[in-house]
Amino acid sequence: MVITINGQELAFNQELSITDFLDTKGIKQDAVVVELNQEIIPSEQYHTTWLSHKDRLEILRFVGGG
Repeated sequence: MVITINGQELAFNQELSITDFLDTKGIKQDAVVVELNQEIIPSEQYHTTWLSHKDRLEILRFVGGG
C-alpha cells in the first residue's frame, strides 16, 4: 500500500489506522491535525479511520512562538 504523506510517498506492508501511523512515527495525537484526502478527521476518529492505497495524508503540527 502506498500513501502520500505531506507530499512524500511511503509504502506500507499492512493496513494502518491513523492512530497506528502516528504511533509508528512517534507523533502525539493531541499535537496534530490530520487531513485525509482533503478532509479533516476528528481526533476521536483516528483509531477507526483506516488508510488505503493511494490515500493522501497531511499532518499539521501546532507550533507556538513569538
